[in-house]
Amino acid sequence: MTPFTTLTSIAIPLLRDNVDTDTIIPSREMRSTGRTGLAAGLFAPWRYLDVDSRLPDPDFPINDPRAAGAQILLGGDNFGCGSSREHAVWALAEWGINAVIAASFAPIFKANCLRNGLLPIEFPPAAFAWRELSIDLAAQTVNGHHFAIDPETKTMLLEGLDVIALTLQSHAVIDAWEAADRKARPWVYLEPHA
Repeated sequence: MTPFTTLTSIAIPLLRDNVDTDTIIPSREMRSTGRTGLAAGLFAPWRYLDVDSRLPDPDFPINDPRAAGAQILLGGDNFGCGSSREHAVWALAEWGINAVIAASFAPIFKANCLRNGLLPIEFPPAAFAWRELSIDLAAQTVNGHHFAIDPETKTMLLEGLDVIALTLQSHAVIDAWEAADRKARPWVYLEPHA
């Protein structure tokens, strides 16, 4: 993963509560099993006047000319509720979103964000609509306002580590534990007879 340190961008306001993952990326828009090819389907039910022709709705925030190149999305309460589909985070990231600031997040969606390098910040977002924001993860601030994040997650994002890479940082400790366990309980490590 790419390390997340700082980000300065316009904030796109999608200040709706209970935005679910099926709205973020509807199942009919998931035409591959990979992380790519999803951006065109991002928010398809709201983004397009006609989904099949891809006729954009000019009133939908990410279709606004001010959203071009924006990397921060603002959301309401319970953002990312619904199914546990990781594709929702992948679609946001492929479109160019690197951080979502919302009043609150559905727990599975928040975990998916963190596991994929997208920073979810729980903070009242309304005052930030269409403003340029500066996020400093090390200082845990958005335009100087403090936000909370647990230390392990912060480390993962700052260093660009996924869960496996984070675990591998403790390789020496794991090896030492296993060596001690092998010595204390050798019968656990016996090879089965053929």
